[in-house]
Amino acid sequence: MDYPNDQAPGAPIRSGIPEHGRIPKYYAVKAHVSLLIDELGEGGSLPTERDLALRYEVSRETVRQALRELLLEGRLRRRGRGTVVAGPKLEQPLSLASYTEGVRRQGRRPGRTLIGLDRFPCPEALAAEIGVTRGEPVWHLERVLLADDERVGLESTYVTVARVPHLDTEFDPDSSFYAYLRDRLGISFGDGDERIETVLATPREALLIGTPPALPMLLIHRVSRDASGLPLERVRTLFRGDRFSFTTHLGNQR
Repeated sequence: MDYPNDQAPGAPIRSGIPEHGRIPKYYAVKAHVSLLIDELGEGGSLPTERDLALRYEVSRETVRQALRELLLEGRLRRRGRGTVVAGPKLEQPLSLASYTEGVRRQGRRPGRTLIGLDRFPCPEALAAEIGVTRGEPVWHLERVLLADDERVGLESTYVTVARVPHLDTEFDPDSSFYAYLRDRLGISFGDGDERIETVLATPREALLIGTPPALPMLLIHRVSRDASGLPLERVRTLFRGDRFSFTTHLGNQR
């Protein structure tokens, strides 16, 4: 197989074209539109489907399929009745840093919109994860995650009332929960376990985040412990697959 001299390290080999050289029409259009996206830059307006169909001599449905993939990949986004070039994806570190810290490092403005803060008896499955007795009171904090006022995710945090008894009166729901634990309660994070999977949002989740139900989501489950090794929180976070990527540093284990 021949590798082009300008092959980017993270790009599909031979731009994803099969060895036999035959590619679907929509993919050829997608490749052309990708070059157009690079020329237009962030915020640039894409020509209409009709104009693109005339330009590349294909049907509007072929153009539509190419644009659907580019929308799902996060390279384009809808603005009103038009389509514009999206900005780069947010990179969120896989660490015990807060969402707020991760977004600020990229020069974006983090925010959160409170959906609800409820107190209820801990069910058995959750009790096993956060190391408490079934029926012990716990908080459920649900918030929409924002980056420069754009809705990008949905976060559910479960923590025992005993650890944060005044969460409903002391905590600003638009701020970092981790900063609140550290600065107000003197609780430091030690370590945690995290699992990532790809899912589709439920109708309710899609409505809260403002995305189509068919948009792939990155779902992170996290159980965190404090510096003493005691379970502290259980978090379920949905991130938009078209707006997020995740990074981590891998060390050499001997």
